[in-house]
Amino acid sequence: MTEPLVQINRINKSFGGGGFFGGKAVHAVQDITLSIPQGQTLGIVGESGSGKSTLLRVVLGLTRPDSGEVTINGQNMHSMKGPDLKAMRRRVQPIFQNPASSFNPRQTIGQILMAPMQVHGTVDRKDRHARVAQMLEKVGLTPEMSDRMPHQLSGGQKQRVAIARAIILNPEVVLADEPTSALDVSVQAQVLDLFADIQSEMGLTTMFVSHNLAVIRQVSDFVAVMQHGQLVEYGPTDQIFDTPQKDYTRKLIAAVPDPRNIKRRKDIVL
Repeated sequence: MTEPLVQINRINKSFGGGGFFGGKAVHAVQDITLSIPQGQTLGIVGESGSGKSTLLRVVLGLTRPDSGEVTINGQNMHSMKGPDLKAMRRRVQPIFQNPASSFNPRQTIGQILMAPMQVHGTVDRKDRHARVAQMLEKVGLTPEMSDRMPHQLSGGQKQRVAIARAIILNPEVVLADEPTSALDVSVQAQVLDLFADIQSEMGLTTMFVSHNLAVIRQVSDFVAVMQHGQLVEYGPTDQIFDTPQKDYTRKLIAAVPDPRNIKRRKDIVL
């Protein structure tokens, strides 16, 4: 069996506590160990406040853990500095929940997509405009959209641009934090289909965070269920959804509305 491309090893992260005002520390992530095989998708699911996004930020390198390590192809993400860290950041790219908040509103779409290539110098200057046009077409947009401003795009179009920006450097790993939660259901389905096609074509290894179990089931090869910063259950997607072992997982799945059941159900307390 080959080594996983992404290995999350006993990660702990707390916020607050101590300081001038004192207060109790919040244990956002507690002793989490997970792995993602190359070319596979790990779905992270749980309620708000379960630690999903904090874990993703640790894996991305935006948040330093209190203890534990994250390795990408055997290299420790949090021990790197300088050129090595910059090279690792090119290999690991994010897709955020709200693309508009991660775009510079004063830049055109073309400038937004050009920025990663300028930072990392991966594409010759004369070829960058062609690369932008290629990426826009890849995500179902037209090259002419490179001249538009972010506010001129719909929510679905912005998220397509966010996907284009994430893949423009040909990364190995993509980390997606609730990338479809702000979209209408029909647009959400289109974006998920696009994401699946790109992942398959590029062989991306993906960590996909969502509170939407239907989305997680659609995109994931493996699923990790989190609650209060702890790992409740982890396994292949079908196993988690068809034969969940933990009571919390069963309640989480049961809480998903079933359109076939029009009778009022008793509220399920998570």
